Amino acid sequence: MQSYTIGQAARLLGVSPDTARRWADAGRVATHRDEAGRRLIDGRDLAAFSIEVAQSGQGEDEAPYTSARNAFPGIVTAVKLGDVAAQIEIQAGPHRLVSLLTREAVEELGLEVGMRATARVKSTSVHIDRT
Repeated sequence: MQSYTIGQAARLLGVSPDTARRWADAGRVATHRDEAGRRLIDGRDLAAFSIEVAQSGQGEDEAPYTSARNAFPGIVTAVKLGDVAAQIEIQAGPHRLVSLLTREAVEELGLEVGMRATARVKSTSVHIDRT
């Protein structure tokens, strides 16, 4: 399972590293330390917390992401696999994006809850890049 530093988590949540640190200090999101002593957040925990933050509107007003280039970097919060099709949900700061794609594409990209991904939007299509 992928883990994220406080700084990486902050970027994915659309907040400052100080805000992410305060949330971790308050126990709102669980952290653990790596061999170097850095605090890390497990990807699944961060995915769940990103949904909570987005739904509560507690992110900072100034989101670091822009749709000007139609790229929304975020964290995968749900993967629903069918026989042929799949649904991927990404929380990109305050934005929740849902994409329908083939099961084969999801498997080739190795997408799973808690990993970073970028949703790229063109017209009415959303394409997912593993990042």
